[in-house]
Amino acid sequence: MKKRIKKRWIAGGILVILLYLALGAILPFLAYKDVSEETRQEFQAEALLASGTGCDRAMLLETSQSAWEERIRLLDQAQERIILSTFDMREGESTRDLLAVILHKADEGVSVQIVVDGISGVVQMKGNPLFYALSSHPNVQIKLYNRLNLLTPWKSQGRMHDKYIIVDQTGYILGGRNTFDYFIGNYENEHNSLDREVLIYNTEAASGEENSSLFQVERYFKEMWNHPACTLFYDDEALRESRNVQAELQVLEERYQTLKAENPELFEDTDYNGRTVPTEGVWLLSNPTGLYGKEPVLFYELMELMKQAKERVLIHTPYAVCNSYMYETLEEVGQQVPDMRILLNSVENGDNFAASSDYLRNKDNLLDTGIALYEYDGGISYHGKSVVIDGNISVIGSYNLDLRSTYVDTELMLVVKSEALTEELAGYMQAMEQDCRKVLSVDEYETPEHITVQEIPWWKRLALYVAGLFMQMFRFLL
Repeated sequence: MKKRIKKRWIAGGILVILLYLALGAILPFLAYKDVSEETRQEFQAEALLASGTGCDRAMLLETSQSAWEERIRLLDQAQERIILSTFDMREGESTRDLLAVILHKADEGVSVQIVVDGISGVVQMKGNPLFYALSSHPNVQIKLYNRLNLLTPWKSQGRMHDKYIIVDQTGYILGGRNTFDYFIGNYENEHNSLDREVLIYNTEAASGEENSSLFQVERYFKEMWNHPACTLFYDDEALRESRNVQAELQVLEERYQTLKAENPELFEDTDYNGRTVPTEGVWLLSNPTGLYGKEPVLFYELMELMKQAKERVLIHTPYAVCNSYMYETLEEVGQQVPDMRILLNSVENGDNFAASSDYLRNKDNLLDTGIALYEYDGGISYHGKSVVIDGNISVIGSYNLDLRSTYVDTELMLVVKSEALTEELAGYMQAMEQDCRKVLSVDEYETPEHITVQEIPWWKRLALYVAGLFMQMFRFLL
């Protein structure tokens, strides 16, 4: 009898703990915030897109290999500082390559500041000598945004989804790629993902003028760096004395020398003027940086930009999870724009189970907006987040067309006014469309002859259906 009572107490205690964690994580995000009048007054899309001459030049990074090459090339230019922000950094070949260059620059006296999302940082970096080799360097500081702490579950959903690198006043890379082999480089990997970034070169770097969008990104970084939710990641220089860290430092220095010997072109002075295209202006758009439920600032601003379109709006997003406000706004934009399209992963092609299950259940709502819908079936999961507006506006960054990116996470999107860049981006988008099925109805498609749609086993379809039904209660976290 006593054993039975004890078991009940233990089971009850476990249930209380689980409820504490679950309710703490969910309750702060139950209610969607509205767009404030202040946001409506402050953001004027027409004024933002007014014609001008920009000091920034731009280049798309469309492939994982170009992302690897241009990171190394830009990092090697550093004379004073390197800033890196990433949602997820994991051990891997490409990560070791980048850290080898970063640590070598730190040895040369370059200041390095890195911000990583707190859950990713604890799960992927804590206890790993590779990252302690980095954080223990006297010229390197790493901070985690909202470090994982199960004692405060009400903070657990606050995630930093930003991804960018700034080098001196020379330039920066911003987009949707996380920092590991899944996204960067051509190393053999069980999984890969298609993604997209933009490199911005500041032609006024030598002048000291602060007209470049680089300084917009820098101001955002400073806000994040000084945010109360950001704390240092194992900054103790004594860590360098451990045998494992010393071994990593030796390997990384040898790796740097190998990289330089095998890829000398990446370590030469770079003519960014010749490798980039001109812009008429570049602007950073962002979500609020707090931990809890957010006003949908970035979604609102993106929609206002799209309303300026005269001919077309092309949207690329890995998946779409919307509420009634988002559906209604998309429909409003679609009614104003002659050619509006959304491209996203098909359920068969995507790698986000929860988002796919929600899409199956709510596909009809997306179709009801009247926007042409295309499902990508290229065989590799698509992770890019981009928008083309008419023939001169490109928007690239980290924002997914979903509830989490709209109301929960920090997010960045870069607006680039450039006919040359937009023509290139639209070309990539239209090429991807060739590997898509056009959605005619919930169950009907227009399928190109060359596409072979992957089969989903019956048990996975059942699981998607059950998950889609269950997740309706928590879809605000998708």
